[in-house]
Amino acid sequence: MQRIMLKSKIHRATVTGLELDYEGSIAIDEDLMEAADLLAGEQVQVLNLQNGERFITYVIRGERGTGQMMLNGPAARLAYKGDTIIVIAYAPMDDAEAKGFQATVVKVDGQNRIVQVLKK
Repeated sequence: MQRIMLKSKIHRATVTGLELDYEGSIAIDEDLMEAADLLAGEQVQVLNLQNGERFITYVIRGERGTGQMMLNGPAARLAYKGDTIIVIAYAPMDDAEAKGFQATVVKVDGQNRIVQVLKK
């Protein structure tokens, strides 16, 4: 049996910009992508703590070292600049892998600088 498990997340990031006129995605600072083990094109779920919106999109590379967390396309209608979000990636795993797997949790400050990286 395969289970869909939490693989990684960026916890309590701040939306830094919105670009409606784009095909759709979330641009994430490459430093944050690497810390959370996210690849360009990878599917993520975004949870907006201000309005309760939850939506699925994909990751594109943001500018390294900027703290960029920019919503593009239709997702730009689901948040405001300054909103707090959680970005989550899941992965299918068989039971044996799932039981021993530790997800990566990247905690950031208000400027999306990495504060802590945990395995949970």
